[in-house]
Amino acid sequence: MLYLFCFIDRTNIGNARLVGFEKDLGLKGYDYNAVLSYFYISYILFEIPANMLCKWMGPGWFLPICTIGFGISSLAYAYVKDIHSAAGVRFLLGAFEAGLLPGLAYYLSRWYRRSELVFRLSLYIVAAPLAGAFGGLLASGILKMTSVAGLRTWRMIFFIEGIVTIGVGIIALFTMTDRPGSARWLSEEEKDLAISRLKSERVGVTEVLDRIDKPKLLRGMFCPITLATSWIFLLINITVQGLSIFAPTIIRTIYPKHTVISQQLHTVPLYIAGAVLTVAISFASWKYDRRTLFMLISGPLIVIGYVMFLATNNPQVRFGATFLIAGGAFPFGALCNAHVSANVVSDTARSSAIATNVMMGNLGGLISTWSFLPRDAPNFPIGNGLNLASSTLVVITAAAMLVWMKFDNKKRENVDVSSKLAGLSQKQIQDMDWRHPAFRWKL
Repeated sequence: MLYLFCFIDRTNIGNARLVGFEKDLGLKGYDYNAVLSYFYISYILFEIPANMLCKWMGPGWFLPICTIGFGISSLAYAYVKDIHSAAGVRFLLGAFEAGLLPGLAYYLSRWYRRSELVFRLSLYIVAAPLAGAFGGLLASGILKMTSVAGLRTWRMIFFIEGIVTIGVGIIALFTMTDRPGSARWLSEEEKDLAISRLKSERVGVTEVLDRIDKPKLLRGMFCPITLATSWIFLLINITVQGLSIFAPTIIRTIYPKHTVISQQLHTVPLYIAGAVLTVAISFASWKYDRRTLFMLISGPLIVIGYVMFLATNNPQVRFGATFLIAGGAFPFGALCNAHVSANVVSDTARSSAIATNVMMGNLGGLISTWSFLPRDAPNFPIGNGLNLASSTLVVITAAAMLVWMKFDNKKRENVDVSSKLAGLSQKQIQDMDWRHPAFRWKL
């Protein structure tokens, strides 16, 4: 629920655009793209500090407070008057949302083993495409109303969705539990079992929740798998974030003669396709305990979709292509965050690895805000060409990463673990993290 409304509050600006957002605020030229960019600037700046704060405060407090914050920001959007206030509120929205995606991934990693994590991540990341579907339906329903609290048209969307988000955040403040050890609804035996399950697969670690320290922090950020996966997440978010913000605009280019409500509703089925494949692919990834393989299955769907989109102006073919694009792109949220989590050891390294991955992903989001420019309308060949190139690079990078991981695992098989650890203190062994000679990359 938290991530559903996080994504709705992020993307409802795309729905507002269809009903006079730009005209009412006097936005011209590239002003709309600039307003979108302010969100990603704050998101990127606060990403890693937010996840460190999440670990320090505890997710049970941090995540609901973030939700209330971006709910208030969404509510404030109902009252913006010009580009300056719109950009300022958008910056605040990004600052509050920065901690949620990595914070939730880190939170769930406190409960589930590495092979189990990807499917559990998908059960909240599926809220991203569902937010697109639900957001389109909700916006269509809101726009049928005459006014709310003296507000009309697009301002009603921000007001109502902001109020609901604040309510969800307040409920979470009283219901979320930090970790298995503090869960009132678990018995002592169940708490011990939950902690033992996590500890059993962490090489060289004696505690599940460690203190924040610099060596482990840097191990998570600069792990080669974190860097490679973060590059993939950057590339894929050019598509995911671009689709989320510009889907109503893209549908308008396919069906220009349809009513605004019809255009809003046409975004719903492609998001449902994205939601179904997010859960299905993540479930298969969990059962086979493979993440890179399913990146190589999902990536080509996006490539094919953009080839179809660029190759024809036929509305039916283009609309069908959006299903392939959404279905291939949305599963990467769960796959990439689970992959970086699986390939570090300590709690601190995991929190910084996930934060680095999401920060890089939002660099892709920043790029996406400039991928569909007014001068490129109505068919946006530059924006669609950029997405074709980035999705092709995703497939190439995932293939190269898989080959390297297999090669390095074979190399580690020949290392004498005892001699490598001889003379090292327990602290030095723990700080090795993924450099520990007994550690193996999870494919």
